[in-house]
Amino acid sequence: MPCIERNAIAAVKAVNAARMALRRTSEPRVCLDKVIETMYETGKDMNAKYRETSRGGLAMKIVTCD
Repeated sequence: MPCIERNAIAAVKAVNAARMALRRTSEPRVCLDKVIETMYETGKDMNAKYRETSRGGLAMKIVTCD
């Protein structure tokens, strides 16, 4: 993907993030503790070869671009 496209996508994401932050009410929709607990449980359930630990996936494969 050319740099100009990546920059455009990043700009759109930044604008959307700003809009969401400005619309946010004072009450969170999801409790942070529940999010952390859920992500921890998901990580424990996930097979180690799929985690972002450099022990699986592309980290273990040599990928050549022709």
